[in-house]
Amino acid sequence: MGSCDNSSDDKSSDDKSNDEKNIDDKTKDDGKKSDVFGKVAKVVACQSGQPSTFLIALSIIVVWAVTGPIFQFNDTWQLVINTGTTIVTFLMVFLIQNTQNRDGEAVQLKLDEIIRALDAAGNEVMDLEEKSQDELDQIKNGYSNLAKEAKQEINQRKAS
Repeated sequence: MGSCDNSSDDKSSDDKSNDEKNIDDKTKDDGKKSDVFGKVAKVVACQSGQPSTFLIALSIIVVWAVTGPIFQFNDTWQLVINTGTTIVTFLMVFLIQNTQNRDGEAVQLKLDEIIRALDAAGNEVMDLEEKSQDELDQIKNGYSNLAKEAKQEINQRKAS
């Protein structure tokens, strides 16, 4: 399912674990403030990715280009398209960043849940995004060493 999909895949209350219910309760308490900007950003981001939106933008450019000779390609004619594209670009930067932040956080939460649910997984990696670069480098080196060991084991098995 895409992020623009309006269908709901929420579990019913009976299907959720106690942990999930506790998380939902905390989220509801924090979410009482309406996130108008987030909702608008999601709708605009979804609509701006549609083929019809592209066709509208293309039509505007074609109309602007066709009207060039009518306005004798003067400064005002050029200023109209420059101003319009600048405003749209400026606003879209914030909307796209909001959407990217939300999507990134959702992916991070999903990964954290997978890590939490797997018994063999190292829970210490759940908050990697909060660690310093030095801490990340240390953890990366640890995993690199594990990968080298695994590769050596595979090579030894192949050689046997």
